[in-house]
Amino acid sequence: MAFWNRWRGRAARSSPPVDAARTGSTRVRAADAADVAHLADFVASRRGVEGFVEPRTAVSEVTLLLVAHDGEWTRRRVPSAKWAHAFCNEHQLPSYDAAVVGVPQRMRDYNRRMRGAR
Repeated sequence: MAFWNRWRGRAARSSPPVDAARTGSTRVRAADAADVAHLADFVASRRGVEGFVEPRTAVSEVTLLLVAHDGEWTRRRVPSAKWAHAFCNEHQLPSYDAAVVGVPQRMRDYNRRMRGAR
């Protein structure tokens, strides 16, 4: 490898490391007390709520999607998937891994109704 670097010249040796060349990285906001309070309020004020734990992605941390019986929904960041399942257990809600089961049809129907009402 050193031979090729000498052959390619000085520019190849002075190039930045691969990690330094990455661009477009984002800073994701972590879950806070306001997120937890919002989730608890949603559970307390709706009936038939189920929790869907969404995994971490390149642009967001782990999120908890709560869907009520009529399809109304809310999504907030949470500290971890384990925390999200514990939150649902504490509030006696069924919880599912959204990456496995997806989101319920009633949520998509609710979104369609809301778009139609505008």
